[in-house]
Amino acid sequence: MKLVRYGKPGKEKPGLVDSTGTLRDLSAVVADIGPDQLGDKALAKLAKLKADKLPAVKGSPRMGCPVAGVGKFIAIGLNYADHAAEAGMPIPKEPIVFQKATSCIQGPDDAVMLPKGSVKSDWEVELGVVIGATARYVSKAQALQHVAGYCTINDLSEREYQLERGGTWDKGKGCDTFGPIGPWLVTRDEVPNPQKLKMWLDLNGQRMQSGSTKTMIFGVAEIVSYVSRFMTLMPGDIITTGTPPGVGMGVKKDGVAAPLYLKKGDVMTLGIEGLGEQRQVVHAYKAGGL
Repeated sequence: MKLVRYGKPGKEKPGLVDSTGTLRDLSAVVADIGPDQLGDKALAKLAKLKADKLPAVKGSPRMGCPVAGVGKFIAIGLNYADHAAEAGMPIPKEPIVFQKATSCIQGPDDAVMLPKGSVKSDWEVELGVVIGATARYVSKAQALQHVAGYCTINDLSEREYQLERGGTWDKGKGCDTFGPIGPWLVTRDEVPNPQKLKMWLDLNGQRMQSGSTKTMIFGVAEIVSYVSRFMTLMPGDIITTGTPPGVGMGVKKDGVAAPLYLKKGDVMTLGIEGLGEQRQVVHAYKAGGL
């Protein structure tokens, strides 16, 4: 299933996208797509619905984050060897774990706002993993049974804040609008192998990132198992799993470093095979938000 939440920010309704690509309203079935709807039993109940009998949604409404009530937004750093190389950092021996603030979460096509004074904001297309069942010290072999599904994420990052101002990476990762998620939550039964998904990102129509989850250093099962050793993963938590090469800070011209960062008016388009596409227009900082 492709589960969605559509409508104005803060007033999203639950829905699903059927096999014909038609958006169907789920409001009469569930109140929202949140932690209570992400367990195997709840998803199986939704899967039994006759989609063609659900009300079709007219027009092209805004898509919100496909999961409501995200408790933790966890990220994995430097999880592709070639991205670690372009960042000038060693390949990690264990997953690098940090947090993105849940306040940065937004819809897949909502505008991105540069932080105040930012000159090094960057893009990162990533595979998102949505937890469906509580995971605590789970084995790698059992880890995927705790996953509800997968989604596309743009792990936006302010590199100066992240890397040049001391402390942890979190402060360069959780800026407002820096967590576009969606458009869909694709349930795990439709993604039999999360390590064989192509992914890409274009900036102003130019291909910047082109990769595959097959080149992850740590796969999804290992990540879920690993993180569950250090914190209990709850239904609705989201893990974003790292990015392939092609980010702005790694751009080179004639073999010489020539970093390229986001500016007002830039347009990012990105997607992951089977998980949908996103499009974000970049805006300058505005007091009070966009």
